[in-house]
Amino acid sequence: MTNLQLQQLVEQLSQRYFHRPFRHQVTFNARLRTTGGRYRLQDHNIEINPKMLTEHDQATLVGVIKHELCHYHLHLAGQSGQHRTRAFQTLLAQVGGLRYAPAPLKPTKTRPKRWQEYVCTHCGQPYYRLRRVDVSRMVCGRCHGKLRWQGVVISTSRPHEIRRQNHG
Repeated sequence: MTNLQLQQLVEQLSQRYFHRPFRHQVTFNARLRTTGGRYRLQDHNIEINPKMLTEHDQATLVGVIKHELCHYHLHLAGQSGQHRTRAFQTLLAQVGGLRYAPAPLKPTKTRPKRWQEYVCTHCGQPYYRLRRVDVSRMVCGRCHGKLRWQGVVISTSRPHEIRRQNHG
């Protein structure tokens, strides 16, 4: 489904269930990870998570669209479109929208990160950071010794900072 087809679907659903036109833009936004959709108050546009269509069925997508249209129409009518309000809950029940979006089926793959490894020259305590630090300004939190940059460690999770015995 393209953004144009999504736009047409939202306009049809708005007319059929809310009896009001949808006069703004709706797009797929792949950066949405934990939510099914988002209504933007600033420009009245709606963004839909494409996983609602690729990982779930058409009915789920329609339910999410109805949910976002409830936010849209209540906001334009001057009412609060927050989830906890009675107006939102009754309108959502009338149109048959989804209260919650289903969780994504596939976990998102975490890309390996480049960890900067530093070691204390005095006690040997390792430190891992995502960004380079200025070793002339930073010292060991354990013994206040100087830090030395060791190199880059590529890992999907944070490397363990093993507490070593004090050699002195």
